[in-house]
Amino acid sequence: MTLPPVVLGLDFGGTKIAAAVCDLAGNKLGATVVESRGELGAQASFGHGVATAHGLLSGTADGSPLVAVGVATFGIPFDDHVELAPAISGWESLAFGRELAAAFPGARIAVATDAKAGARAEARWGALTGCDPGIYLNLGTGLAAAIVSGGRVLAGHNGAAGEIGYNLRQAADVGLASGGRLMLEDMVSGQALARRAATAGRALSAAEVFAAAESEPELDELLTDFVAELAFHVVNLAILVDPERIAVGGGMARSWHRIQPVLADALAKAVPYPPALVLADFPYDAPLLGAVALAVDTAGEAGPANTANAQEDTAPPPGSQPEDDVPLGARSTLAQSNGHSVHKVKCDAP
Repeated sequence: MTLPPVVLGLDFGGTKIAAAVCDLAGNKLGATVVESRGELGAQASFGHGVATAHGLLSGTADGSPLVAVGVATFGIPFDDHVELAPAISGWESLAFGRELAAAFPGARIAVATDAKAGARAEARWGALTGCDPGIYLNLGTGLAAAIVSGGRVLAGHNGAAGEIGYNLRQAADVGLASGGRLMLEDMVSGQALARRAATAGRALSAAEVFAAAESEPELDELLTDFVAELAFHVVNLAILVDPERIAVGGGMARSWHRIQPVLADALAKAVPYPPALVLADFPYDAPLLGAVALAVDTAGEAGPANTANAQEDTAPPPGSQPEDDVPLGARSTLAQSNGHSVHKVKCDAP
C-alpha cells in the first residue's frame, strides 16, 4: 500500500531548532523543538537540525514520501551561503540551499528568513490577517521585522527589508560601516541582553534577566534602557510604514507584560496614526508555521525538486480568508495561539 505524502517545516534559530511534519493540507503529524547547539558551530548546528528532522520523519511518517521542505533561518538564505547571519559562527558560509537539497533528496526545497516566514504565518492565519499594511516584529535571539502589504511579505531589493537590527543608533554612527559601530541588534536582542548582563557581572539568559529585574534594581534599569531603545526604533518604523497593526513574536515576547506598556505608550504619543499593538497569535512558533506553509505551497507547485528562495511571500489578499479556514490546524494543534507552546513529540535523532 502506498502511504500518503508529507511535508516538513524546519526553523533554524540561534538558540533552538523547531521541526514539524504535516500532511499536504498542513495538518500536523508530529513536531519537536531542540536546542540549536550553536556554540558548536554552524555545521554541527545544521547537522543537528537535519538529524532531528529525519528522526521526526521516521517517528511520525515512516515510509511516507517527503515531497517538500520549507525552511526558515536567521539571516538571508541562498543556495551557496547565508547573508547577515552572525548568530552562529560559520552560518554565513553554509551552502544552505545545496546542503538542504542533499539532506532531503527528491523533495522540493523552499527557504525564507525567519521573520518573513513568521509574517507569512501571521498574515495567513494569525494576528495580521486582513491587515494592510501590517508589521511582524520578531524579538528573539536577534532582532528583525517584516512588512506585509497587499497580501505579500515585502522582500526588498536584496531580500533584506525589515532587517532593523542594522539600524543606526545615534547621529555619530552616520558614515560608519557596520564593523565600526554598535548596531541596534548588538544592544537590543536576546543575545545582546545576555551580553549586557554579563558585562554587569551576571551570567544570565535574556529570560532570566527579565525575571530577575522584578527584584533587582540594577537589572531593572538595564531593562528600562533596553525597552526604551527598542521603542524608539519601533516608533520610527511605524511612522515610515503607517501600519494597521504591529504583531510581536519571538522568545522575548514571553515578557510581554514588561515590553507592551512601553511600546504602546511610545506609539500612542509619537505616531500620527498609532497602529494597534498586539501579541502575535503564534508568538513563539510563527517562523515554524511559516516554514510549513512554504512546504505546503511548494508541494502544490508543478515541476522537479529544486531550491526556491521565498523571501517575498504571497499571503491571501486582506479579508479573503475566513477566520475558521486554518489549514494547518494551527490554532488547535501545531501552535496554540497567544502563548501556548508547540506540542512537542519525543524525537530520538538518528
